[in-house]
Amino acid sequence: MDDCLFCGIVARKVPATIVHETERTVAFRDINPVAPVHVLVVPRAHVTNAATVGPEHAEDLAEMVVAARQVAEAEGIGTEARGYRLVFNVGRDSANSVPHLHLHVIGGRQMSWPPG
Repeated sequence: MDDCLFCGIVARKVPATIVHETERTVAFRDINPVAPVHVLVVPRAHVTNAATVGPEHAEDLAEMVVAARQVAEAEGIGTEARGYRLVFNVGRDSANSVPHLHLHVIGGRQMSWPPG
């Protein structure tokens, strides 16, 4: 999609700090991190958000979760002793500002519950 920020990152037209790539995903550092580790995992194909995901996206979703685990391991937070949070946001009330499906990998500090 031409006007999508994350599609621009996937296409290397928009700069980002890419930390991991797979056939179906790209992972890059969030520009406004909420924790020492805050990486976004996006599908290479444009999907608007989790509310628009269907059975045809199953492989992309599975690869996103596997990529998130690999990012967590590479960042040193992938053990149960440390841990990390995975988050999909949908819509304005969740503070979702980019309409391209993305999975937040957040860790490196103690998390609280409920999330804010």
